[in-house]
Amino acid sequence: MTRLVSSKLTSKFRATVPKEIRDALRLTSKDQIVYEILEDNTVIVRKASSLDKSYLKGLDHTLNEWNSDDDEKAYKDL
Repeated sequence: MTRLVSSKLTSKFRATVPKEIRDALRLTSKDQIVYEILEDNTVIVRKASSLDKSYLKGLDHTLNEWNSDDDEKAYKDL
């Protein structure tokens, strides 16, 4: 059975993961989630696996050039 569960975005585009989703994914407060965007723009949310974490950690160093206070100010309203 398919169930729809929603949450509301804040002004900073943050959302709480609903309890029903946390329970279904067996999430804890230290877990990471992954957003997988399919070709038809469907988004799948799932608990990050160790492979996902390794991949994302490998990308981390490539994103440091945009990690400054000036960048945060410039892009905060996007």
